[in-house]
Amino acid sequence: MQREAVWTLALFILLVFSAAVGSILRARLPAPHRGNETMDFLRVVTALLVTFAALVMSLLLASELNAFTTASHDRNRYAARLAEMDRCLRNYGPALDHERQLLRGYTTAVIASTWPGEPVPAGVTYPDISKLPLTGEAPVLGAILNEMGLGIAREGPTDPLHQLLVTRCNQLFSDLLAARWTVIEDAHGSLSAPFLGVLIFWLMLVFLSFGLQAPRNPLTGSIVTVAIVSVASVMFVILDLDLPYGGLFGISSESMRHALADMLAP
Repeated sequence: MQREAVWTLALFILLVFSAAVGSILRARLPAPHRGNETMDFLRVVTALLVTFAALVMSLLLASELNAFTTASHDRNRYAARLAEMDRCLRNYGPALDHERQLLRGYTTAVIASTWPGEPVPAGVTYPDISKLPLTGEAPVLGAILNEMGLGIAREGPTDPLHQLLVTRCNQLFSDLLAARWTVIEDAHGSLSAPFLGVLIFWLMLVFLSFGLQAPRNPLTGSIVTVAIVSVASVMFVILDLDLPYGGLFGISSESMRHALADMLAP
């Protein structure tokens, strides 16, 4: 949560600073510059800035929410692929028991490395995860899947049932790899620092104009503070949704744990 917390705190401080500067300028401007015509013109410009900033933030929030929902669905489909893969290996019989063990260890390692703050599933041997990244490609885990795929490919059954099953397992393995890379790509955020900097600059102009227009009294100060907190909270949600793992709204490990529980069921 460090990234979104830093950006949100920086935004809050900058917006408070902008509003304060606007209030100071209002008190120091000569009377002719604070006339009704000037204030009316400033209100028109402020309305344009507010509309533009609100439109950008609403579109950005909708986009990030859609991306987060897609990442969550992809993770659920990935967990389903893992469970289907295990079921196919189980149906094939003892010849692929080693591959089943590899799949169990792989699934456990993914859970332990992706959600390090949660309890590690018990009763399964899995590789060392101390150096695995929270998101992205992990060569160690990729090697486990590769070994499992090679084990399936080596099978050369002669009876029709096992020929059908090995074909099915090979197809499921291909689908599993595709689902895995989809999940890996979903984990990367799309927001760039320059874009966030430009958006914060627009918001600073908005609150600078608020400070220029608002009379200096406790009520208007409270209203501006509430507005700053509201905008900062929206920015926090946008940043948190941009990285779907590890944040306040992080994707749950429930689907992966259900898949592992299905693998371990007798």
